[in-house]
Amino acid sequence: MNMFNAEISGWSSWGRVFQSVRDFEPLIKYIFNRHKLPFTEVKNCIPGTNAVFKVGGLVVKIFALRESGMDTESDYRTEVFGIERANRLGISSPKLLAKGTIKDKYVFHYIIMEHISGNSLGQLNNLMTDEEKVKYARQLREITYRMNTPCEPFNHIDIVNRAMNCKRWGKFPLSFQSERIEYLKQYRIINPVYVHGDLNPDNILIDDSGKLFIIDFTDAVLAPVEYELAVIVCELFHFEKPYMTGYLGDYDSEELAQKCFDGLLLHDFGYNIIHDNLGHIDEMTSLDVLRERLYTAIKRNNRCS
Repeated sequence: MNMFNAEISGWSSWGRVFQSVRDFEPLIKYIFNRHKLPFTEVKNCIPGTNAVFKVGGLVVKIFALRESGMDTESDYRTEVFGIERANRLGISSPKLLAKGTIKDKYVFHYIIMEHISGNSLGQLNNLMTDEEKVKYARQLREITYRMNTPCEPFNHIDIVNRAMNCKRWGKFPLSFQSERIEYLKQYRIINPVYVHGDLNPDNILIDDSGKLFIIDFTDAVLAPVEYELAVIVCELFHFEKPYMTGYLGDYDSEELAQKCFDGLLLHDFGYNIIHDNLGHIDEMTSLDVLRERLYTAIKRNNRCS
């Protein structure tokens, strides 16, 4: 008899059940018993792509099924590598307690980690003083200093090839698309490092003692450090001066704009970041427009509207 009985066929069917305690509870109970971990009431966590639930002081993440259309095997391996590496390097992140795969009605990959009691940076941002923003940006700098370092290959993602084939960029004007492809054809990665890849406000947690943690390593890749920097500056900090000062110290706006420019053109979420933070997509008629928008936002310390 299967522990999981919902039907999954495509993304919409996964979206209907991935937050359902009722559908996942029998499977979660089995997983906790398998690893001799205390099982208590199952509660929802902040929704994302995967099925994530809180059980007592622990969090269980069950990765989206292959039948949902996601590359669940790659996501699982990438997350495990990232969190184990973070734990090994002393990077502030949840401690990984268990991992594994179960073949039930479907094949489920999962991890169990400690729960960080606190709030996300997104939840706290509007309540912070400038001094607190500087402090947390400095903490993040210490984390990325350790994290954005060379490491062995852990997945097979060619970020340049993926960037050139990303369909989301098709929403830009044709002139921009053409220039971007030519730019990427000439781009050469020098000194790739491990990057988290998605340091957005939901993936930065601050516990009750004021310590900053990072979570969710599923989008990690080997890439130039600009790949990480672009997300931090544009999506996490929204160009705010206290964050920028705390993280970067003194910086040259033109140089920083160029680094973010390269990072955004390479990034798998580059389209989304530009759309949300740098103004109307249909006005981006060339790469120079993007460069100018980045420079302006960095100089003015706010998003372009």
